[in-house]
Amino acid sequence: MLRDTTRPGRGCPGILLLLRTDDGWAEGRAHKMNEHALWRRLAAEFLGSAFLAAVVIGSGIAAQRLSPGNIGLELFENAAATGAGLFAIILMFGPVSGAHLNPVISFVDAGFGGLRWRDALAYLPAQVAGCVSGAIVANLMFSLAAVGISTKHRASGAHFLSEVVATLGLVLVIFALARTGRSRLAPAAVGAYIGAAYFFTSSTSFANPAIAVGRMFSDTFAGIAPSSAPSFIGAQIVGGIVAFGVIKTLYPRVTPAEAADVVFPHHDLEDDSVAPVAVNDGAHSVTRHSTYLPSPPK
Repeated sequence: MLRDTTRPGRGCPGILLLLRTDDGWAEGRAHKMNEHALWRRLAAEFLGSAFLAAVVIGSGIAAQRLSPGNIGLELFENAAATGAGLFAIILMFGPVSGAHLNPVISFVDAGFGGLRWRDALAYLPAQVAGCVSGAIVANLMFSLAAVGISTKHRASGAHFLSEVVATLGLVLVIFALARTGRSRLAPAAVGAYIGAAYFFTSSTSFANPAIAVGRMFSDTFAGIAPSSAPSFIGAQIVGGIVAFGVIKTLYPRVTPAEAADVVFPHHDLEDDSVAPVAVNDGAHSVTRHSTYLPSPPK
């Protein structure tokens, strides 16, 4: 039997084990879980965000050139490349930082105690800078000016609602997987959701304030005019807040240990996955081997 002993905001938890002995239950503490150094996680968030922006913007440019005038096919090519790219990017950088690549995910995670608030604040500039850098690289890869401020206006009531819905769904997918111990499915689930949301939302599912900022710097298929970006970012923040409340309703016992594995598991035990735990209930001294297991849904 496992009892969570984490404290909100503390990052990596210890696990308190209640072990059955002949005369009752005894307690023992398993090895704590390691967290990668902050600079490594920031580097992963910067690089992951840069790759994400490069995939989104670069595939949009390629789609326009490969299928000129066919908007539906262009969008399909852009969505397919983005979904597949997200799958690979989360696998690349998830083991280091969790591959949030999105300030909304980081701050919702902090709200559930899976990430320190100061770390979430540090992730923000890394994610934004990464997306801007990725946009510049995408422009250069297609022989465009390094920076081209987008003139594509997207702000409307329908776009605002679309971004609220897109962000809400993205956060729900990620935290539902974390709550039920299935975070290793996140690369496929997130990629599939975003690919689908390109088509079921009128905004083509940005769902990420950092990518909204980055896409301002490319006057191409995937760009967004600076005058439209505040509306998108505001909608994404609203979507994140709504998602936090919905998760609290659907999964009222989300623990910091579960939130710590958002988006992808990135914490390791100090020792091997199986560690001996010495316990003493006052009458008997026993040693058991334990492994970290996710809590079942409640």
